[in-house]
Amino acid sequence: MSRRETILNAWNRAWGDGDLAAFEQLLAPEYVRRSKSGIEDYASLKKTIEATHAAFPDTSTEILHIIEDGATAAIHWQTQGTHKGEFMDVPATGRAVTVTGASFLRFKNDKVAEEWVVWDPRELLSALGIWHLGAGNA
Repeated sequence: MSRRETILNAWNRAWGDGDLAAFEQLLAPEYVRRSKSGIEDYASLKKTIEATHAAFPDTSTEILHIIEDGATAAIHWQTQGTHKGEFMDVPATGRAVTVTGASFLRFKNDKVAEEWVVWDPRELLSALGIWHLGAGNA
């Protein structure tokens, strides 16, 4: 299986299905995930994925683009689901949501050692009817 196919399989199984086994096999022991909110290790990311699936049990994730360059890869992704459980202290709204973002991966020995993820949580909050995107919310 190519690196691209491995990424697609692992990402879809973890974020789309909540099945973490393939994702765990993709990650290096020293894996870290970096975002605006800080640095996470795999144990913390696993809790995030589990919380996402508890709140959005019909979650599906689609990889829109993957670009590889040597030991790095860029992934443009889109996740959809229905808010059926509490998430980020927000009670279930029953609303369908779509969130897009990008992840930039650095590989070491064909395993992901670092991930930089970029997405706008306001997109999620807006879809839940909690935050309205627009000129007044810059």
